[in-house]
Amino acid sequence: MKITGSYPKTRLRRLRKSKWIRNLVSETTISSNDLVLPIFVREGKNKIETIKTMPGVKRYTIDKLHTILNQVQKYKIPMIAIFPYTPDSKKNSLGSEALNPNNLICRSIRYIKKKYPDIGIMCDVALDPYTSHGHDGIIFNEKIDNDRTIKILVKQSLLQAKMGCDVIAPSDMMDGRVGIIRKALDRKGFYDVSILSYAVKYASSFYGPFRDAVGSKSKLKRDKKTYQMDFRNVSDSFREVALDIKEGADMVMIKPGMIYLDIINRIKSNFKIPVLAYQVSGEYCLLKEGIKKKLFKEDAIFESILSFKRAGACAIVTYFAIDIIKIIKNLQEK
Repeated sequence: MKITGSYPKTRLRRLRKSKWIRNLVSETTISSNDLVLPIFVREGKNKIETIKTMPGVKRYTIDKLHTILNQVQKYKIPMIAIFPYTPDSKKNSLGSEALNPNNLICRSIRYIKKKYPDIGIMCDVALDPYTSHGHDGIIFNEKIDNDRTIKILVKQSLLQAKMGCDVIAPSDMMDGRVGIIRKALDRKGFYDVSILSYAVKYASSFYGPFRDAVGSKSKLKRDKKTYQMDFRNVSDSFREVALDIKEGADMVMIKPGMIYLDIINRIKSNFKIPVLAYQVSGEYCLLKEGIKKKLFKEDAIFESILSFKRAGACAIVTYFAIDIIKIIKNLQEK
């Protein structure tokens, strides 16, 4: 890039001298339209349960979902992502509960669509909340079996679509599942159900608190490196995204987000498709702990989310979604 101008003729601080001029020339903005709020649901009635490993995040019984959904509606957050905390008694090696039309996710979708029809619903397609071993796929001959898993994921996707899910989000990282799911959805007439593929999901250490939130952490006896991506690699992300687009993905997800901003930027620059980023549970907890210890202010939340947009993400899945809207309003009033 050619640099023009020189001091003292050029003084870049002139564009920073007041709030109004900084706002005038700002390049990146955040609004409620850019956010997706993850919500955890659990069995039972009249319960809102604190998640010890994720301060500020809770699990809700379906009859208590209105307490968080009213805020989603108030702050005009367009979409939520729902995840189940499945009781151990309903888990098995095949994740059969994922195909139960009356499971937590199905009942939650029906409730939300009836009470809050204007809120978009994104549903995870993977088996880890339902398996007794905590993996995203089924185990056969001591390995995660790609093709056997896909057969179950297709049924799970169709069930969620039938219940009213707006965005199917395969996070399992099985090869070929996007194309097979898309064909199955179209055959059943679910043409308008979108697929947000977790095309770039790294085998990261930052997922621990989430796994605790859905109850799979204690079940997991070995890592997921045979199907999630090697975080040392960049080229794999291009291949994964290209294949998923070819198979029919409408959007792609980069996960984790904060420590993979370079990947977000590269994918956005090379593919003409909406790119979402997930500020995962470990990233959330690091920020939350820093604020608690007064190492930095809550404005750091806003700064972290802005980095996703600056890198090229069109939307961010974050547990801070409601906090961010409040921070934006406070910043506007200063």
